[in-house]
Amino acid sequence: MSPDATGEAGGGGGGGGDLFAANLKGSLLAVASSAFIGVSFIVKKKGLLRAGAAGSRAGVGGYGYLLEPLWWVGMVTMLVGEIANFIAYMFAPAVLVTPLGALSIIVSAVLAHFTLNEKLQRVGVLGCVLCIVGSTVIILHAPQERTPSSVDEIWHLAIQPDFLCYATAAVAVSLFLMIYCAPRYGQMNIMVYVGICSVIGSLTVMSIKAVGIAIKLTIEGINQAGYFQTWLFAVISITCMAVQLVYLNKALDTFNAAVVSPIYYAMFTTLTILASAIMFKDWSGQSASKIASEICGFLTVLAGTLVLHSTREPDQTLSADLYAPLPPKIYWHIQGNGDIGKQKEDDSLPCDIITVMRQDYFV
Repeated sequence: MSPDATGEAGGGGGGGGDLFAANLKGSLLAVASSAFIGVSFIVKKKGLLRAGAAGSRAGVGGYGYLLEPLWWVGMVTMLVGEIANFIAYMFAPAVLVTPLGALSIIVSAVLAHFTLNEKLQRVGVLGCVLCIVGSTVIILHAPQERTPSSVDEIWHLAIQPDFLCYATAAVAVSLFLMIYCAPRYGQMNIMVYVGICSVIGSLTVMSIKAVGIAIKLTIEGINQAGYFQTWLFAVISITCMAVQLVYLNKALDTFNAAVVSPIYYAMFTTLTILASAIMFKDWSGQSASKIASEICGFLTVLAGTLVLHSTREPDQTLSADLYAPLPPKIYWHIQGNGDIGKQKEDDSLPCDIITVMRQDYFV
C-alpha cells in the first residue's frame, strides 16, 4: 500500500508504524521458521534412509518411515517451523513471508554437507550469499498489507473470478500429476513430485493465511468461529498439507535433498506469490519502483537457489528400478569350450535372474 493509503487505513501516521512493526514480526518469525524447516529436511532425510534400509522405501509407496523415530523428530521440527510460519502469515503478506523460505535452503545445504556427505561446492557459497541478499531486498521493500476485518471478507476475495480460475487450474494440474504422471514418471523426473507439492502448496498458504487471520481476529475479540468459511479454510488447509507431506516424502526419498530443496522453493514461492497477488492484491497501491525492487529481490533469491542447485553433486541413491526382473523372453549368448551358443526366445529363463544395472543399459 502507498504511504497515504497506509495512513488512512490506520487512522493517521501511526498506522504506517503499526504495519511496519507487523511486517517486522512476520519477517523474524519467517526467519525462525526457515531455520527449523531447514533442519527438518536433513533429519527427515536421515530417517527415510534408515527406514528404507530396513524395508520398503517411501519413494516406491512404502510407509515404514512412520515407525522410524528419527523421521518423527524431523516431523516435529518441521511442525515447529510451520507453526512459526503460520503465525508469520498473520502479521505479514505472503509476498514477504514466502521468499524468506530461501533461508531454509541455506540451512539444509550446510547441514547436508556435514551430515549426509552431499558436498557443498565453493560456488554454492555464492548461491547462499545471493539468497541472503535477495531476502534482505524483499524485506526492505515488502508491501504493507491491511488485515481483512473478517473471514467473510477473505471469502469474497477467494471467490473472485480470477482467483477461482487459478484455484481450478491448480487442482486440475495437481490431479493430472498425481493420477497420470506420478505412477509413470515420478521415480525418474523430480518435477513430478515437487510440482505436486508446489502447486498444492500455493493453495495451502492461501487457506492457512485465512485461518491465521481468523485466529488473530478472534484473539482480538472479533469472534470468527461462527463463520462456516473459517472451518472450510481449515479443512482445505489440512487436506492440502496432507497431500504435500506425502509427495514431499516421496521426493526426499527418491532424490537428493539438496536438489529437492531449491527446486521446491523456487516453484512453491513463485506460485504462492502469484496466488497471493491474485487473491489478496498484495501489490495494489504500491509504486512501480517498490514492485520492481521486490521482483529483483525475488529473482536474486531464485538465482541463488539455482546456483546452489547447479553446484551440488547428483544423487547417488539407488532407484527402485535398479534391481528389476529381466524380460521373460530375450536372446543371449554363452561361451563354452570355444563354441558360442545362442539361447532361443522360447527357452525360459530362471525367474530369479536379475539385472545389476538399469534395464535401459541393455540393448
